[in-house]
Amino acid sequence: MPGVLVPISLFLGAFAMIFGIRYLSNKEKMAMIERGIDPGVFKATPKPFLSLKFGLLLVGLGLGLLVALFTVRGIFGSDMSHTEETQSVAIYFGCLGIFGGLGLIVSYVIEKKWLDQEGLKR
Repeated sequence: MPGVLVPISLFLGAFAMIFGIRYLSNKEKMAMIERGIDPGVFKATPKPFLSLKFGLLLVGLGLGLLVALFTVRGIFGSDMSHTEETQSVAIYFGCLGIFGGLGLIVSYVIEKKWLDQEGLKR
């Protein structure tokens, strides 16, 4: 019997959450209309550098994986014990974090340079 109640309660909880979010969003928009504020004003502005940021992040992650692969193969060779395999996993995650972060830093530098140039032109 408890095995049947779990999916039903999960479904009802998810439905109530979605309904509540929509209901409160509608109430917020109606309150803004009553006060004379356009509810479409607060929509997200376009972000021109978002694709650059994700592109550089993915390039950084790819470079991190390649560096980690060559590092693990260079340090441990082809025959690895269980301890060496767990250490190689740490190398992979470390390189992913380092190179992913470097990709985001490069993205920040490019955006900052572009914004500084745009500020001087205006």
